[in-house]
Amino acid sequence: MIWRALAAGLCLSACGAPNSALIDQDMITGDSIEQPLVNAPGDPVRGQRLFVDRDAGHCVLCHQVMGLDAEFQGNIGPDLSLVGARLSPGQLRLRIVDYQIVRPGTLMPSYYRIHDLHQVEETHSGAPILSARDIEDIVAYLERRKDVEDDA
Repeated sequence: MIWRALAAGLCLSACGAPNSALIDQDMITGDSIEQPLVNAPGDPVRGQRLFVDRDAGHCVLCHQVMGLDAEFQGNIGPDLSLVGARLSPGQLRLRIVDYQIVRPGTLMPSYYRIHDLHQVEETHSGAPILSARDIEDIVAYLERRKDVEDDA
């Protein structure tokens, strides 16, 4: 088990943007993935852009963040204004990677899983919605969300 996790970690750092086949039970501790998916710190500014970008995460479709300059924020998912005060980076990471692991049957998409998906357009089959780098950038943005003034 330790060797498999180590090998996955080596490929994560060497490969840059691995696929979700590398996310297995060995990487999950409780309700989190403690180790970053890439070997570089996330960029919270880029993470914020991905959070609102219609062609990337588009998290604001379902979530809202007070103080964030984004129109038409959703209310299907929980308010993420103070999510950094509630969840650790590892918990945020697993929720973005594949929230189905934490809460089976959730409406939230699995942004990094590539198996057991349904109604995926053929051109997108076998590819995650977000890259490992994208996920780390969004985690970096969300972990800073500890005060409603964070984006002001």
